[in-house]
Amino acid sequence: MKTRVAVKRCKPKSILSDIEQLCELGGMVRALDKDATTILKDNLSWHYPFPAANTTPWQLEGTIVALKKAGFADVTCVESQTVVTNAFKGEDLNRYVPVFRKYDIPVLYNFLETDMKWVEYRPRARMHVLHRIFPRGIFIPDYFFGKNIVHLPTVKCHVDTTTAGAMQNALGGLLASKSHYGQSWIHRALVDLLAIQREIHAGLFAVMDGTTAGNGPGPRTMFPVIKDLMLASEDQVAIDAVAAKLMGFDPMSLEYIRVAHDDGLGVGDVRDIEVVGDDISSESWAFEVGNNSASRIGDVVWNGPLKKFRNLFMHTPLVNLFIMGSEAYHDYYRWPTKDKRTFEHWRETTHWGHLFGAYQRGEESRVIQQSQPSA
Repeated sequence: MKTRVAVKRCKPKSILSDIEQLCELGGMVRALDKDATTILKDNLSWHYPFPAANTTPWQLEGTIVALKKAGFADVTCVESQTVVTNAFKGEDLNRYVPVFRKYDIPVLYNFLETDMKWVEYRPRARMHVLHRIFPRGIFIPDYFFGKNIVHLPTVKCHVDTTTAGAMQNALGGLLASKSHYGQSWIHRALVDLLAIQREIHAGLFAVMDGTTAGNGPGPRTMFPVIKDLMLASEDQVAIDAVAAKLMGFDPMSLEYIRVAHDDGLGVGDVRDIEVVGDDISSESWAFEVGNNSASRIGDVVWNGPLKKFRNLFMHTPLVNLFIMGSEAYHDYYRWPTKDKRTFEHWRETTHWGHLFGAYQRGEESRVIQQSQPSA
């Protein structure tokens, strides 16, 4: 049987039931273990609520409703703190906190020792690069072992990997504040992380939001494009491949998808993927990644003339210069001068922006024709 990716066109008024149907089509119940705790791993590429950069509140809520109705009673969320994103600020500004409270979802933080410990893990699979990036040992959160994980990425471009999706969403959870260590080998680092996930988790699933997709130099400074669809699959490679094809890229030309496919970690060749649900066979959005000021500097450091000094930059206090530079560029230049206006225009002029505004005001139930999850 071919690997399956579900695709569904969605509307704000029916979004929770749309996501429930999407998860059913994508085989969520088959993919996950009902006896295990299920971790929700949202995607916070930026703590500011820039469209397409982050998990949407309806994506989070709809997935929780789908899990509860399917009998997954033990659901938690794990937040991660990267060098450029504040988890507490992000979950507040992106309106996750009211959703957590509404459905009584505990939130844990992989950077707090009171919530989980980082323990050394020796993968059974052959590692491409992680053993070289972390010669003193690969460490991952002990809380992840034996649990399901549901990734909540968005459909968007990425300056380092062309596209970002389910596979990239593992970076924050498994590498957290050290994710930048793997920047020069990012494609194969993602493949290694998927191999580790398949070893440690009881089940894997992804629900990807493309209601607003991100064109341009992602994962933050993008051009939001309304696309009105969502995807779901247990195959992390296949869902990324279908999303890449939708955006107009050849999935097997992307190193992380091709290597994961060749390693047998999933299916990256869309000819071997069964797309169920709505027909997207004629869609190709002609997205282009492009560059911004931060990515141009990154190209010089990670892959350009300064590449031979990357260990000096990344494994010494010099890394703080890059962290401060990224924060200054994104939070103190891009957001106040450009991207906040883009967000506000999206919120005021699009139907998904109107729904986000309803979540901000606590009035989403007036927009969504929703049914509460059964006890």
